Amino acid sequence: MTDGSSGRREEPQRLAAALRAGLDPVADPMFDRFAAMVRTVLGVPVAFVSLDHGDRRDTPLIVSDARTDPGVRAYAAMPVRDADGRALGSLCAIDHEPRQWSEQEISLLADLAAACSDSLQLRIAVRAEADRSALLLRASAALGAAATSSDVVDTVRDLVIGSLDPAYVGVSWLGADGDIQLASGRLLPAHVASRWATYGGDVRTPSGLAARTGRTVILPDLAAVTSQTPDAVATFHEMGWQAAVSVPLPGLRGPIGALTFCWKQQYSPGEGEQAVLIALAGYVAQALQRASAYDDRRTAAETMQKALLTPLPELDHVRLAARYAPANRADLVGGDWYDAVRIDETRMAVVIGDVAGHGVTSAAAMGHYRSMLRALLVDRYDYPSALLARFERATRVLGIDDMATVLVAYLTADPDGGHTLTWANAGHLPPTLVLPDGTVTQFPLGGPLLGALRGVTRRTHTRRLPAGSRLLLYTDGLIETRGCPIDDGIECLHRVLTENPGVGLDDLADRMMEIIPAGEREDDASLLLIETLGLFE
Repeated sequence: MTDGSSGRREEPQRLAAALRAGLDPVADPMFDRFAAMVRTVLGVPVAFVSLDHGDRRDTPLIVSDARTDPGVRAYAAMPVRDADGRALGSLCAIDHEPRQWSEQEISLLADLAAACSDSLQLRIAVRAEADRSALLLRASAALGAAATSSDVVDTVRDLVIGSLDPAYVGVSWLGADGDIQLASGRLLPAHVASRWATYGGDVRTPSGLAARTGRTVILPDLAAVTSQTPDAVATFHEMGWQAAVSVPLPGLRGPIGALTFCWKQQYSPGEGEQAVLIALAGYVAQALQRASAYDDRRTAAETMQKALLTPLPELDHVRLAARYAPANRADLVGGDWYDAVRIDETRMAVVIGDVAGHGVTSAAAMGHYRSMLRALLVDRYDYPSALLARFERATRVLGIDDMATVLVAYLTADPDGGHTLTWANAGHLPPTLVLPDGTVTQFPLGGPLLGALRGVTRRTHTRRLPAGSRLLLYTDGLIETRGCPIDDGIECLHRVLTENPGVGLDDLADRMMEIIPAGEREDDASLLLIETLGLFE
């Protein structure tokens, strides 16, 4: 006999087992067949399988005369159990007249209930196997798309909701020095995450034990937690956890960490569930190693990008704002670039360029072009067209032949408060000018692409800019996608410029970067926005 508290503790597991079996109030052909056999064998008018979603029926119930229940005089019921012995329901026989059930009838009903239990257990096993296969198939696809450690943790947590249903999913790294580093701290209260952020190899926790020994750690209750991982007991009490399973994450040279699940009720996984957890840990380990490689690549890319896109100079007679965004978030760098170089107190050189393609290869070519142009700009002053001619000769001599467009310009402050812009264009999108009265003008198209033709003659253009003008240099990724032709993009760009006359440069630059949403951007995007001021403003 069990007490009430024990029954209440077992109720969640029993209901979970009923759900795994797919039991619900809808008529079930399998149960109908067993009910028909009971009616035939025992000669009773009524037989059925009762699913006990409320009170459990753990033992047989035999009633010979139940006069208090209209229509029911005799009643016999035998429990239908799952593989763990939990009673999920009863196989019942009812007679409308009082009846003394014989030992043979009770034995036959018990045999039929046992056969019904066997069929039910087979169904549960088949469904469980199908669920496990589906879970691992989903895991393979979902974890393959996870790019960061946080993505991996979120994906695992989403995968096990509705199946294993843990209260917490944790991922930990095993460091080269034997320390354990928590990768899923954001899923815990801040003070708990801080406590377990990094700890030594002598600290006994489920994750640490699994990572260091390379074996699955199963802690079905608090007694096991206290015995095997005593340093984690206080946290289990604080979080309300009562059970845990921690699986080592396999690597080429041994475990690289652990995948840990915690439950708020006692829990002991069966062999099938253990196999799923071990397979899931394998997928997680692969995803985490990819994420680690991505993190390293991202760090290198960010360092490279910062080196290539130096801060803008500060000048008294202009204000500057610039933006850059890569086409592919995984690449983080690309072939677009902008540059602004202070020549002297009144003159500044500006550049906008675009190397074909995107990613690290294009960024490397862009780095060559940008460095060479910077050197030529500060070497001596030349007309922009002459400077481009020198630049093209240098690229040919050095064997740098990546396809690119570039626009080079000088902006000179004049004594009367205005500015003079001189520029030459090698196949790049022409600049856009917004005059102080709000008039938007697009400059004429440029010449052939960089290095496309030998001996090409390029022109230097000149334009006077009154104080308060805004000049925009940009690349095609800012306004163009396959679904948005470049003419439509230019129209959108002009609309943003005309509808925001008093907006600061940084806010205006941000709004222009939103013309193509980041998730839809198919090419690198750069812009350089210049506002002219009076020389002594």
